[in-house]
Amino acid sequence: MCEYCGCQQIASIGELTREHDAVVAEVAEVRAFLRDHDVEGAAKTSRRIAEILGPHTEVEEGGLFPLMSEEFPDHIEALEREHRVIEAVLAEAAEGIPADPTWPTRLLAVLDTLRDHILKEQDGVFPASLSVIDTQGWEQVEAARARAGTAIHDHPHDQHDHPHDPEHEEHA
Repeated sequence: MCEYCGCQQIASIGELTREHDAVVAEVAEVRAFLRDHDVEGAAKTSRRIAEILGPHTEVEEGGLFPLMSEEFPDHIEALEREHRVIEAVLAEAAEGIPADPTWPTRLLAVLDTLRDHILKEQDGVFPASLSVIDTQGWEQVEAARARAGTAIHDHPHDQHDHPHDPEHEEHA
């Protein structure tokens, strides 16, 4: 991910980026599960992605995006629409394995959308935020983070089992 503009030095952006990184790692897990035809593993990991994206989206939509929507209304609106599409497909796994046999295919498609979405934020919104948001605005974003919290930890693999994790496979 981008590191050229210095936006990650802003605590709020740094935390959003960490969440993106955690989601990207989980997406790789989902893809591995689906390659192995393990829909249960994909559903479980999809729940983890949704868990990470919950507070992440709250910070973006309750802090960052409102401050940028005047300058970039169409872009912010499109990102929020993508949030709803991604959330809807992930939510289908909230209670277990979705009964719809098309869900794994739709999940893969929405994970592609998620990847592109993350790139739009990392390479577009986050760097642009440096020129749009002032100190008071960053305090609003930090307040949104304080309300939302985070679902990631320093060592996400310590929090749950990942049978496709290379470390796990080396020691298995």
